[in-house]
Amino acid sequence: MICNFIPKLSEVDEGIYRQLVPRDHYLRKVEHVVHWDTFRDILAPYYSAKMGRPGEDSVVMLKLSYLSYHHNLSDRQVIERAQTDVAFRWFLQLPLSWPMPDPSSLCVFRGRLGVKGFHEIFRQVVREAREHGVVRDRLRIKDATHVIGNLAVPTALALVAQTRDKLLAMAEPFAPLLVEGERVNLEMLREATKQHKPVERLVTRLVQLREMLVWADGVAPPEEADTNRAWEVFLAQRELAHKILDDQEHPESGDRTLSSTDSDARRGKHGAFFEGYLMDLTMDSDSEIITEINVLAANGDEAGDAAVLIRQEEEAHGNDVQAVSIDGVGFNGPVLRELQDPDGLNLDTYVPVPEAPESGLFTPQDFQEDKERGIVICPAGQTSAACFHEAQKQTTKYRFAADACRACPLLARCMKQTPGRYGRTVCKSDYQAEHQRARDKVTTLQYAAVRREHPKVERKLGEVMNRHGGRRARYRGLPKVLMQELMASMVTNAKRLVRLLCAPGVPISCTA
Repeated sequence: MICNFIPKLSEVDEGIYRQLVPRDHYLRKVEHVVHWDTFRDILAPYYSAKMGRPGEDSVVMLKLSYLSYHHNLSDRQVIERAQTDVAFRWFLQLPLSWPMPDPSSLCVFRGRLGVKGFHEIFRQVVREAREHGVVRDRLRIKDATHVIGNLAVPTALALVAQTRDKLLAMAEPFAPLLVEGERVNLEMLREATKQHKPVERLVTRLVQLREMLVWADGVAPPEEADTNRAWEVFLAQRELAHKILDDQEHPESGDRTLSSTDSDARRGKHGAFFEGYLMDLTMDSDSEIITEINVLAANGDEAGDAAVLIRQEEEAHGNDVQAVSIDGVGFNGPVLRELQDPDGLNLDTYVPVPEAPESGLFTPQDFQEDKERGIVICPAGQTSAACFHEAQKQTTKYRFAADACRACPLLARCMKQTPGRYGRTVCKSDYQAEHQRARDKVTTLQYAAVRREHPKVERKLGEVMNRHGGRRARYRGLPKVLMQELMASMVTNAKRLVRLLCAPGVPISCTA
């Protein structure tokens, strides 16, 4: 139920705060630049007007979350500090005698808001930055970094065993006799295989899990299944068991589930291999305000997320971003086409071009492709129409006749060896035009100027990750990790607003 009673400070409280909290204290500046009362209307829909007992003031809960991420404190630690820290108390606008909420209420608060609520909070701070005139639409810098998952990666045998046990526990309310029989079979299987090697035991456990899923798929839903929370949990666990079984039977497919406790975490590479997630963001180059963020699995499509981030920002704020700078992962044909589409995002895109190996030979760019005629022309003027398209690689391969290449006066600059059965093979990307535009842009002065601005986002990522607890996931599951990164980014943006709008050492006018 929504809290209708907001505590007021007495004259004694105001006098104490006025004396003990310096007028140039950082929290006074945050209170000055962020309009916290505007969040009350944003948070109101997440509380019931009639059901339940009155909750804690929603703005107090949001400020406690802010303090938690700003100082990198746990729920219990931030409550304990707010009990005795006068500046914290003043920032919360609570009387000195007012009891602090229980730490578990912060968990309930996060559950109420979910991803949607925290996204609205993050975007409100960006909206206020735009109202102050500090955010412009000239250039967005996009980059991502790794978030280490809150999980211990088990062995394959342990993962299958954990999945089996959880599936049995979740199925018991709906198929108790089948679960009881399966547990008897499990004890017999343990006894029969206790002397076997781990690989052999894994095979028998996979067979057992496959047989369990046969009857689990046939479990009849209960009445009012749509509102039955236990049934929803069972369905989710059954789906996860199918996924883990498929991963073990087809290890070459990739995208393997690492843990039954955090089924969204994946293994990826960011410098070194890691298990967890990617935090991806766009930042306004002029103000260094983070304008949008997203969280992907560690093996997620970081390049493709660029268009998602820009669209999310433009839909939320109704603005029109003019240009974007991406690191080398952005040299991707489909991504470049989507970002530069005149009928779509229409972004001026700046991306580094990978250096071609120095071979001294003609590169594919030296061959002119005529798509209308379906031919490619070599530097010596020879043509080839012998081609085939590789849809998976999104390229067309052209192959020249061996006789034509042997007689070519430029053979030494085209091939290292004398042609055998075939002559030179040239691969032309389906996105040749997009790649060429990116190559041409690298030679411009504007490109050099934009790339000098790009390191700003590296420093911003370091601030979110290292100062405000973004590097290690506090929670499990992609939605909860996204909520964590939204709050860490919101705190980082508030700090930046303080630097932009409050002169150093200048006290804030206040009544308390």
